[in-house]
Amino acid sequence: MNKQYDVVIIGAGVTGCAAARYLSRYNVHAAVIERAEDVCAAGASKANSAIVHAGFDAAHGSLMAKMNLEGNLMMPQLAKDLDFAFKMNGSLVVCMSEEDLPKLRALYENGVKNGVKELEIVDAKRLHELEPNVSKNAVAALWAPTGGIVCPFNLTIALAENAFDNGVEFQFNTEVTGFTWNDGYWTIHTNHGEFETRYVINAAGVYSDVLHNMVSTRKLHITPRRGDYCLLDKSTGAFVSHTIFQLPGKLGKGVLVSPTVHGNIIVGPTAEDVFDRDGVNTTQAGLDAVRTRADIAVEGLPLKQVITSFAGLRAHEDGHEFIIGRAEGTENFFDCAGIESPGLSSAPAVGKMISEIVAEELKLEKNAAFIPTRKGITELKKLSMAEQNALIRQNSAYGRIVCRCESITEGEIVDAIRRPVGARSLDGVKRRVRAGMGRCQGGFC
Repeated sequence: MNKQYDVVIIGAGVTGCAAARYLSRYNVHAAVIERAEDVCAAGASKANSAIVHAGFDAAHGSLMAKMNLEGNLMMPQLAKDLDFAFKMNGSLVVCMSEEDLPKLRALYENGVKNGVKELEIVDAKRLHELEPNVSKNAVAALWAPTGGIVCPFNLTIALAENAFDNGVEFQFNTEVTGFTWNDGYWTIHTNHGEFETRYVINAAGVYSDVLHNMVSTRKLHITPRRGDYCLLDKSTGAFVSHTIFQLPGKLGKGVLVSPTVHGNIIVGPTAEDVFDRDGVNTTQAGLDAVRTRADIAVEGLPLKQVITSFAGLRAHEDGHEFIIGRAEGTENFFDCAGIESPGLSSAPAVGKMISEIVAEELKLEKNAAFIPTRKGITELKKLSMAEQNALIRQNSAYGRIVCRCESITEGEIVDAIRRPVGARSLDGVKRRVRAGMGRCQGGFC
């Protein structure tokens, strides 16, 4: 028997989970279906820069610019409500030559028009006061205090768990193969049976054009754009304190150097258009480019302390714009497509926007029992000694360290598995509590 829903969201990345969370503010029977085995287990939400952009870069007047600014403004309160790591550390766009100063000024002016607050162009003296390890050749920088960093895994998982607590169902290992429209309902054909729904929200990342083109008269084209990254050991975590960008080029923002909320340094990404929509393999050329280009803006970067490298894919739409709204020539099929950088920053705003559009279409009433908050996994290492002892007395599993590098206990791992939308694999545990993500990369766990 087919399952029937008011709304089915396709894709359990950060955009799909944000749509689910904000849709759960209404009385609605909704589900998220995902082809991978877990939330943020694939695609851009699994591998990205973990940056909350201030909003100075996107073209003025674009939906991308609007969503970026709104998402940035929403993030601090959302982090408090859903208990995930977020830090407003500020960002610097470094200008390396006097002849490029007009580009920096244009970026500043674009940011001001976009509504970004506290933007400032700082001279070389002020830049090196903010970041002593920036290249001595740097002449100026765009300083954006409202830029931030976040854990993309915990953001996505927090949104999913809160959506689940508010009644949204999740179905994993379920790949969409087609659609049929009949008498006011979509039948979604998958490898695990059929789902009937009045409305579809397509948040399928690099596959969103494939699904869109199955039903719409206006075709989309998305190119997977691969980016290689290096992650440095926590011993390097104080090397920079702000997110450091180089002036952007035609393929993106260049290689950034940034702290992470977990105390590492991340370097990357490159930008290479590929054909494989699952092509997240790193390449020697890509990693060499990361190392070479990172040294342009930051001197003495300790790149010998790389503990892992990885690659992610961005869903680059030909028009370089977010596609949010009804797919042309269809009934009740809505897209959240082309969500590339600043997609992570924009996700809360995109989720809120698409949920409000669909709620208005369905004439949904507000959910009076909506739970706006969620408590994350208790981290033993962040508790006082008295609190640690009390927790261990209550549950001895918190007294057994499994991951020495990250000081993760058995209790935290069990919690990660048993939670709403819990971990289904070792990778799922890693994304939730970081077991195996430290210096030894799981070698001694």
